[in-house]
Amino acid sequence: MLRINHFSKQYALGRYAVQDLTLHVAPGEIYGFLGHNGAGKSTTLRAVAGVLDFTEGEIAIGGHSIRTQPVEAKRIMAFLPDNPDLYDFLTGIQYLNFVADICAIPADTRTARIRQYADAFALTGDLGSPIGSYSHGMKQKLALVSALIRRPRLLLLDEPFVGLDPSAAYTLKQMLHELCAEGGAVFFSTHVLEVAEKLCDKLAILKNGRLIEAGPTAEIVGKSNLEEVFLQLEREEAAK
Repeated sequence: MLRINHFSKQYALGRYAVQDLTLHVAPGEIYGFLGHNGAGKSTTLRAVAGVLDFTEGEIAIGGHSIRTQPVEAKRIMAFLPDNPDLYDFLTGIQYLNFVADICAIPADTRTARIRQYADAFALTGDLGSPIGSYSHGMKQKLALVSALIRRPRLLLLDEPFVGLDPSAAYTLKQMLHELCAEGGAVFFSTHVLEVAEKLCDKLAILKNGRLIEAGPTAEIVGKSNLEEVFLQLEREEAAK
């Protein structure tokens, strides 16, 4: 579903944000992307989404290169950044219809999907209010609904659980499993190691722009827990 091959992103003065990253996410997988602040997670996700140009390598989504076939690649994915830009002057339903218009979702289909996801996140009653009046958690739920109504084959999420209450977080986890059960895939970053350990089929850990560990969650965690594994890898890298 997602193939990242030897991806690098270089900024000024020769500094690499991400260097030589190779990562493959298969259909049906929930893939967690871990690392400290500044490790390169958001840079990678933005490059996969086609928001950020990159220096070296190739990124393909469903066989479509994000460089040479960006429209085809973006048609089958949805990206939710860590701080999504919403239009405060629009109501929630106006924003969702705006997204549906861009994605050419038919009227009857969008109505059913908006109802399905807004009801699930207990947001339906607030869709007539201006987004500017929403709390942070409500904005996060609206952004998630806007991504899910597209029914993407690949869902890219940057820190999706930040700001969600326990009920909404549980609902999101269920929806990610449902998407993957239907042949889709999820690639998301998180600082919540407990969520990553319980939710993800596979994990990748990034440090200073380089991949230091990747593979099935059960193999990485072993008989320990992800927090201990993460700290041990950090210590090993610091000692090099």
